[in-house]
Amino acid sequence: MDPAGNILLNMSYEQAQQAVLSGDASKVAQIDGQFAICVSMGKTVRLARSIGRPMRYFLAKKVDGPCLIVAEQMHQIREKLAEMQIEDQFHPSYTRMVPAHYVVEIELIGCPDPNPQYTRYFNPSRNRWGTDVDDIGAKYIGQLTLECNHWLDQLPPNEPIGVLFSGGIDSGAVLLVLNHLLLRRGEAPQRLKAFSLAINGHSDDADQANAFLQKCGLQMLWECIEVPEEKLDWRKAVRITEDYKPLDIQAATMGLALCQEIRNRYPEWKYLVDGDGGDENLKDYPIEENSELTIRSVLNNLMLYQEGWGVHAIKHSLVYTGGQSRGHIRTWAPAKHLGFTGFSPFALPRVIEISEGIPFIELTDWDHGKLYDLKGRIVQSGIRQVTGIDMPVFPKRRFQHGAVSTETFQTLFPKYETDYRRELNTYFA
Repeated sequence: MDPAGNILLNMSYEQAQQAVLSGDASKVAQIDGQFAICVSMGKTVRLARSIGRPMRYFLAKKVDGPCLIVAEQMHQIREKLAEMQIEDQFHPSYTRMVPAHYVVEIELIGCPDPNPQYTRYFNPSRNRWGTDVDDIGAKYIGQLTLECNHWLDQLPPNEPIGVLFSGGIDSGAVLLVLNHLLLRRGEAPQRLKAFSLAINGHSDDADQANAFLQKCGLQMLWECIEVPEEKLDWRKAVRITEDYKPLDIQAATMGLALCQEIRNRYPEWKYLVDGDGGDENLKDYPIEENSELTIRSVLNNLMLYQEGWGVHAIKHSLVYTGGQSRGHIRTWAPAKHLGFTGFSPFALPRVIEISEGIPFIELTDWDHGKLYDLKGRIVQSGIRQVTGIDMPVFPKRRFQHGAVSTETFQTLFPKYETDYRRELNTYFA
């Protein structure tokens, strides 16, 4: 695990290592940022990560005892096993993803190997705010602003910053907050670039992004990235993300095309920011599209969209974990693959903590429509209070649907999950 892959906002890497090594959940909870850290002491190995960076492990067998391999992705584990000449032990289903927000402790004591121990280090209090939407917005966007400011502190003052921008609520909020911070710091807002994707020269997202920036008076920040449909490769997205969930692969395919063209245009560009995590925080997904969910399960379970059903549930996947803890790879992997350093401020624990304090049940009375409207109200109010800008709010639309026409989308992507699974199995054959 390369330490450079972490974005630590309030302490050094060495301090974060010591916090994880201690095994003390309260100390790990003090780490602010986007991280994945593995440390060992004797035969004890401890691992912890936030949503923003994946971390996998694999227990190999050697003559002299167990050998634990830890890396970001499966193919790195396989490559290490090949280097050790024990690649025949590898199978993707034997790899394990460290669940976000837990300290995982593994004892390397031989056969039989004991199960890992999971200790939650991030346990935000739910329903602790009042029902004043303006007050909630000030807290939520205020924390987002604080985290983005800490991040800017770590960047060289002239380094360009790209925002993956659809003109939606989350990417819009990130762009406006960063623009506000740069002005407040006396730095040139021209460092910012809002990149929008248009397949075959046109997209609903591009139209929306243009309208958003016009209303905010920030058109000078926009760059529309046009990509022909033949550049979209969902099979490559499967291999890069090492996953098979259709919605995630479709989003990753678009992200890969966008990042590739940014890289083509700007070979030296390093930093990209996105709005990933905003939907999860404010529970803004169409519940009707998932037969496994009800509004009661969404509103009654701590961080359901971020973590899935939890590490102690039958439905928890050891290989992939759940929720955004799994799905964030759709954003992280394309950026990493093309040499970018990605930052997802909505997925940081400090921001999630504010969102979990929202009394969703009181504010919505179990009404789907009120729940879906709530996100726009909260973010719009918060942005107005922090930046002074009346942010436009458009209806929700998934990235993969906004970047391409419906007809083209249907010809590009398989309809069934089995096709994506088959491609992943071929990759690891």
